[in-house]
Amino acid sequence: MKILLIEDEPKTLQSLRQGLEENGFEVDIAYDGHIGKHLARKNQYQIIVTDIIMPGINGLELCKQLREEGITTPILMLTAMGSIQEKLMGFDAGADDYLVKPFDFLELLARIKVLSKRNLIPLPNNSNILSYSTLEMNLDAHLVTREGNKIDLTAREFALLEYLLRNQGKVISKADIAEKVWDSRFEMGTNVIEVFMTMLRKKVDKNYDTKLIHTQYGVGYVLKVEE
Repeated sequence: MKILLIEDEPKTLQSLRQGLEENGFEVDIAYDGHIGKHLARKNQYQIIVTDIIMPGINGLELCKQLREEGITTPILMLTAMGSIQEKLMGFDAGADDYLVKPFDFLELLARIKVLSKRNLIPLPNNSNILSYSTLEMNLDAHLVTREGNKIDLTAREFALLEYLLRNQGKVISKADIAEKVWDSRFEMGTNVIEVFMTMLRKKVDKNYDTKLIHTQYGVGYVLKVEE
């Protein structure tokens, strides 16, 4: 697996690089956001791990710019900024996960392995097309459209929508989502799921009269067309 690691603190960068390489990963490094952006655009990575506060382009802006260019590589943010508002800013910029410093290296490894799984959701059949109403997901092309219009999703948003599509019409609890779409070994709080669901709903439903993603208050979420 090839990882892009962006970190401006040399000791931290070299320590993380060594640990990742000892665990079998191929690692490219960048000391600032500009170099990181150049490498992310030039090469194919399975994961991008980036700090937030760094020279050139900060991690939030870097993530936002990569998403605007259509780069859907999972992004894991490492930062000392640990408040819920700061986490929400990271997710809103397009990050897929967020790890607060200081952290245990084994937890970083586990997060990377979870993000790298393209089969986050078990496949009950061999179809590479999932659809509901005017919404269509092509699993092979990693493409989502509604009424023929492309919807750009992060890797985590894609996995979340895939889970809803595979359970269309069924109310899915936050606990189910945490287990199937996130790694339930880590405490992340239900507010993270709420934030991702809000962002997903904006992308899928905002410009359409018929809303597909609905909240069942006190229970969870459901993909359905309201009668």
